[in-house]
Amino acid sequence: MEILDWDRLRKVASDTRTHAYVPYSSFAVGAAILDEDGKIFSGCNVENASYGLTNCAERTAVFNMVSSGGRKIRALAVVAGSPRAISPCGACRQVLAEFAHPDTPVFLSNLDGDTIETTIGQLLPYGFSGDDMDR
Repeated sequence: MEILDWDRLRKVASDTRTHAYVPYSSFAVGAAILDEDGKIFSGCNVENASYGLTNCAERTAVFNMVSSGGRKIRALAVVAGSPRAISPCGACRQVLAEFAHPDTPVFLSNLDGDTIETTIGQLLPYGFSGDDMDR
């Protein structure tokens, strides 16, 4: 993945973060996915007074990709206003793994530009997949 793509993904994630609905935590997160066709899909977190119904930015981005016909994540960027580079929660890691290869690059960042480059497989080692199910 070229550095230009990362810059673009990070900007889309950062811009989308500003649309987050976070009246309870005030913790806005943005995510951007580059799919197999080179299209970018974004998402922000959307909170709910019933916390269990909150949706994270990463899953929102995946659902946007899928609802538009995308099926494979080529790269992901996540940005939040945190002291260190932010990482997806466990539920998001599982959803991301459903649509990505273990070696898919992931860029985790904060607003200061602190960044960790990792992969889906490093975020979710030994993840559960459709291959684990009886067919």
